[in-house]
Amino acid sequence: MSVSEQGKVRLPFDNSYARLPERFYARVAPSIAPAPALIKLNVQLAAALGLDAEALASPEGVAILAGSRVGEGSEPLAMAYAGHQFGNFVRQLGDGRANLLGEVIGLDGVRYDIQLKGSGRTPFSRNGDGRAALGPVLREYIVSEAMATMGVPTTRSLAAVATGQAVFRENVLPGAVLTRVATSHLRVGTFQYFFAQRDVEGTRTLADYAIARHYPEAAHAQRRYRAFLDGVVARQARLVAQWMQLGFIHGVMNTDNTSISGETIDYGPCAFIEAYHSRTVFSSIDHQGRYSNSNQPHAMHWNLARLAETLLPLLMEEEGGDEAGLASAYAALEQFGVQFEAALNEGMRKKIGLAAEREGDTALVEDLLNRMEENRADFTLTFRGLCSAAAGTGDDVRKMFADPAAFDTWEVAWRARLAQEEMPSEERAARMRRTNPVYIPRNHLVEAALRSATDDKDFQPFEDLLAVLANPYEERAGLERYALPARPEEYVSKTFCGT
Repeated sequence: MSVSEQGKVRLPFDNSYARLPERFYARVAPSIAPAPALIKLNVQLAAALGLDAEALASPEGVAILAGSRVGEGSEPLAMAYAGHQFGNFVRQLGDGRANLLGEVIGLDGVRYDIQLKGSGRTPFSRNGDGRAALGPVLREYIVSEAMATMGVPTTRSLAAVATGQAVFRENVLPGAVLTRVATSHLRVGTFQYFFAQRDVEGTRTLADYAIARHYPEAAHAQRRYRAFLDGVVARQARLVAQWMQLGFIHGVMNTDNTSISGETIDYGPCAFIEAYHSRTVFSSIDHQGRYSNSNQPHAMHWNLARLAETLLPLLMEEEGGDEAGLASAYAALEQFGVQFEAALNEGMRKKIGLAAEREGDTALVEDLLNRMEENRADFTLTFRGLCSAAAGTGDDVRKMFADPAAFDTWEVAWRARLAQEEMPSEERAARMRRTNPVYIPRNHLVEAALRSATDDKDFQPFEDLLAVLANPYEERAGLERYALPARPEEYVSKTFCGT
C-alpha cells in the first residue's frame, strides 16, 4: 500500500467475492462522511496486512476509512444474506450498514476482507439509516481486539473513524465507522439466502467458493461438501468452547451472525460474566435466554443444522440419494457435541492446571463451577486465583466465594488430583497463567470508556483500556482496578445491540 504522487491511496486489493455472480451482492459505494476524523488506527494489524499505516492515517486514507472516498482497486459492495433472528427466519437481510471495500493478502498469505461498518444505506437497509453510533463502534473495537489477544478466532478492528454526522437512536449520538477485518464475511445466513430461493446452483457456487477460500483440504476429499460441513462444524465447536472458557457471551447468535470461517463475528450486546451463573444473559433483546451462557453450544448446534439444510441438495447429489444425503448431514451434526465437549474439557483442564486427561476430571470442573455459581464467585478471578494457589503463593481464590468453605472442600479433591501429575508447582502455575487471563473487557470498564468518548469526547479511557487488554495474561503493578469486578453501583446488567 502506498500514496501516489497525486495523493491517491493505493490498497493492494484482489477482490474475489466481487467476481462472483451479481446476485450474490449489490454494488454500492459507501456514503460520504461530512467531517471524517481518525479516532484509532490499529498500526500492528495494518502492518500484518501489508498496509502502510502512515498512508492510512493521511487525509486521503482517513477519507477511505470513513467511506467518503473509494480507494484505488476497491470494488465496494454489500453482501446478500438471509438469517434466523432469535429463531424467526428472514429471507433477505444483507449488509444493511456495511460495505465490503475489497480483499487483501496479508503477510501470512491469508486473504482478508476489509469492510466498513456504519458506512450508510445499501439496498439491504430496509428501514435503517445504515449508520453506526460511536459507542457500538468502540465496543466492537475493544472486545474484538481483546478476543484476538486471548487467542480466540475473531474479526479484527483496523480503524475507528468519527464521521462528523449525528446518528438518531433513542438519543442523538455521534456517528462513526468501524473498519473491520475478517478472513471473510460468509455466514450461515449467506447459504440460507440461496436456499430460500431454491437456487441450488447459487448454493453450489457459494460452497465451492467457501471451500477454495477456507477449507481447501475439502476440495480433494471424495465427498467435498460433506468435508466442508465437517470443517465448519469442527471450527464452530472449538470456537464456542473457547468462549465458554473465558466467560464470554456473544448475546446474539443468529444464523446471520455465525461465520463460515469459524471466527467470532458481530459484537453487539456481547459481555463477559463476572459473578458466575450458567444461565447469565446480558443482551437487552434476549428476553427468553435463547443465547444465555450455557445455551450457547445448543444455539450453535441449531445454527449448524440450518447450514446442513442448505447443503442437503449437494449432499444428496454426492451421496447418490436423498436418504443417504440426509444421513450424511445428520452424521456431520452429531460430531458437534463430541467435538465441543472434547475442546471444552481440554481447555478447562488446562485452566485448573491439569496436563493429562483422567477419569473424573470433568466432574471436578463441574463441581467447581457449581460451587462458584452457588457462591457468586467471579469467573475470571477465581481461575486466575487458582494459579497462585497452585504455586502455593496465595489463598485469595477462596475469598471469591460467599462461603469460603465451599472452595476449601473442593480444594481437597483438586490437590489430590494435582498430586497425580509430576510437575513443579511453579511450572504448573506458569502454564495456568497463560490460560487464565487477569484482564478482560469487564462490562463496566467498557461502558465507562464509551461514555467518556461519547459524552465528553475524551478517548483516553478507551486508549488505556486497549493498552491493558493488549497483554491480558501478565499481571502488572498499577493496573489493579482493571482486574476487579464492578462495584454494585457500576454493575452492568444489560447490554445493547447498537444498531
